[in-house]
Amino acid sequence: MATEAAPMDEKAKRMRDLLSSFYAPDPSISTGGSSINASFDNINSTSFDADQYMDLMIKKSNLEVLLQRHVQMAAEIKNLDTDLQMLVYENYNKFISATDTIKRMKSNIFGMEGNMDQLLQKIMSVQSRSDGVNTSLFEKREHIEKLHRTRNLLRKVQFIYDLPARLQKCIKSEGYGDAVRFYTGAMPILKVYGDTSFQDCRRASEEAIEIIIKNLQTKLFSDSESIQARAEAAVLLKQLDVPVDSLKAKLLEKLEQSLDGLQIKPEEASKLAEHNDSSKDAESNNQGPDKIHEDAVRGFSEAMRAYREIFPDSEERLCKLARALTTMHFENMEVYIRKRVSAADFLGIFRIIWEDVVLMDEVLPEAALSDLSAEAAQVTLKQFVARTFSNLQQDISDTLLKFDINQKEVVDGEILKVVLEDSRKAVLQGTADLFQDFLQLLDEDTGIFLKMKDLFIGWIQKGFQDFFRSLEAHFLALSGKTSSSNETEGLMEGKSCEKIHAGLILVLAQLSVFIEQKVIPRITEEIAASFSGGNSQAYENGPAFIPGELCRVFHAASEKLLQHYIDTRTQKISIVLRKRFKTPNWVKHKEPREVHMFVDMFLQQLEEVGKEVKQILPQGTFRKHKRSDSNGSNTTTSSRSNTLHNDKMARSNSQRARSQLFETHLAKLFKQKVEIFTKVEFTQESVVTTTVKLCLKSLQEYVRLQTFNRSGFQQIQLDIQFLKAPLKETVEDEAAIDFLLDEVIVAASERCLDVIPLEPPILDKLIQAKLAKSKEHNNNNNNNTVSSS
Repeated sequence: MATEAAPMDEKAKRMRDLLSSFYAPDPSISTGGSSINASFDNINSTSFDADQYMDLMIKKSNLEVLLQRHVQMAAEIKNLDTDLQMLVYENYNKFISATDTIKRMKSNIFGMEGNMDQLLQKIMSVQSRSDGVNTSLFEKREHIEKLHRTRNLLRKVQFIYDLPARLQKCIKSEGYGDAVRFYTGAMPILKVYGDTSFQDCRRASEEAIEIIIKNLQTKLFSDSESIQARAEAAVLLKQLDVPVDSLKAKLLEKLEQSLDGLQIKPEEASKLAEHNDSSKDAESNNQGPDKIHEDAVRGFSEAMRAYREIFPDSEERLCKLARALTTMHFENMEVYIRKRVSAADFLGIFRIIWEDVVLMDEVLPEAALSDLSAEAAQVTLKQFVARTFSNLQQDISDTLLKFDINQKEVVDGEILKVVLEDSRKAVLQGTADLFQDFLQLLDEDTGIFLKMKDLFIGWIQKGFQDFFRSLEAHFLALSGKTSSSNETEGLMEGKSCEKIHAGLILVLAQLSVFIEQKVIPRITEEIAASFSGGNSQAYENGPAFIPGELCRVFHAASEKLLQHYIDTRTQKISIVLRKRFKTPNWVKHKEPREVHMFVDMFLQQLEEVGKEVKQILPQGTFRKHKRSDSNGSNTTTSSRSNTLHNDKMARSNSQRARSQLFETHLAKLFKQKVEIFTKVEFTQESVVTTTVKLCLKSLQEYVRLQTFNRSGFQQIQLDIQFLKAPLKETVEDEAAIDFLLDEVIVAASERCLDVIPLEPPILDKLIQAKLAKSKEHNNNNNNNTVSSS
């Protein structure tokens, strides 16, 4: 574009120079010759010297440059000739057109002078006839005007005579405004002729006016009258020249007392909001509460307008009253939204408040009610957003705690699964309802809402960030992982953390995973679609919505809660183990007769864990880690003992047993290292396996704290041998379980005074007897269940 503009500028400049040289009589006026001190090589200058220019060109340039300059100048000369020729043709056409126009004008105005003379004669004739008519009608017109003036005077006289009767009629009908208007209209005549011609009329009128003044004063201080009626009475009294300045304090005090009746009280706000919404669809709602409130505020505004005219120095106090009413509106609004309020109801009340502000702002713009309302509206809307998120957290908490979870329901039914599903629905539906309410607020076309749009979007983003952080902290507090705050205690309605079932902790862990994987991505999409942007001032004290950070928070919370569930279950089982080992005197323990009942209790606790995780967690894809054949066979109960234990049972004296223990310790040094505690996964097998590992580790520690005689050691050997089969069926890592069970036996042997294991036949016999007894017990339970059903 720059390369094309340069030639156009040069052409335009050349055309201007041609026109200037053509029309200007003095060559110095031309733009090309405006400079007196032009250089030698400026060919367009008036002081151009061809000889000097040629000498300069010959000195500075070679032959090739001179030839190029010759060709260039020849082209320029040709262009100039062409332009000049076109300019002459264009001017010639214009001259011809001007000549034709002058000829047409001469032909058109030919004969116009005669027509103008005729028109002048007609105008003079009309004027003469008009003067004749005016002269003949002058006397009659004067008479008519005189009669009209007399008629008007008689009307005024008649009005003065009828004034007392008119005033009496106004008193009866309480039309005090008309009465004051009639009296003030007759005052100029009564002042001039009231002592002579209209003395009786003036006296009767003044008596009626005194009655009107008393009635107006009574009306002014009557509590039953509306504010607008009082203001009208004050205006009428001032028109009657009654001094009302002494009444200013009382009138303004009455106006201030009326503020209480104009407030939107929290207990009445719902009715106003509902009627405001329904009145938009209904055509006739003249007596609704919102209409009554609007009329009351309108009367208050008119009263302020009247008092401002009556008492010009009361403007400051009236402004304070208007600002006080606006402030009370928003304070009551803040109280109203402390309970659960829908977005529709919130908007309904907000519209009513804004209408009140507009009415008062028209009367008292000096009060700056719009600015005050904008500041208060920001606070109120921000509190509503925060309260909405708090209500959602309350709903989620109520869903989690609404079921009275007891042990039987968890074992026999699927109560945990129901709680988890309801909690997921509460989170999804709650956030969806939140977005619907916020969209309704965002679409509001009230002027004050449009100004707060960016701030509102920022509050929503910040609100979701704070909500999920608070929800994560609430989950941890509910589980007892952290100390609960006053808010959490209130949400739990007096339930202590100790009374929270362990299964609920598992529900919280899985719900945290659901929020991380499903809810937060969905919230992110909704915010990007409808609530993007926002004002940075809305979250100046903290970050906006950061989904990556929240996902990390809930991922960490889910792991904490899952581990806390395992710890809680392990602690409960450890209580059973601690009672088992602290109650008997192991040094005086009797010869084992059967598997101890603590084994049944231990397996029962593990069975409960299994049923809980089946309701909440998915199955894993891991294969069981079994020991190699060199560590033992798994086909029969007797063959489940490892080779080292079989050798122990074959020996019959303590010397051989001690030798075998030495071999056991030596074998442990060369045995392949088994990884016992691995990362807990969100699968049924992983949770159960980790729980079993921790329980066996606790069992090992309890064993190390006791001292056993031969019978006590044999009882431990029997119990551990019986546990191997059911535990291996439950867990996924058989190698680690075998290792931990062996550790328990080794720990017991180390604390035994006389290590002599049970012989394999006796061990197998006792285990088979326990299995048969357990089978018979299960059959009886099944029969009882069938008969009861």
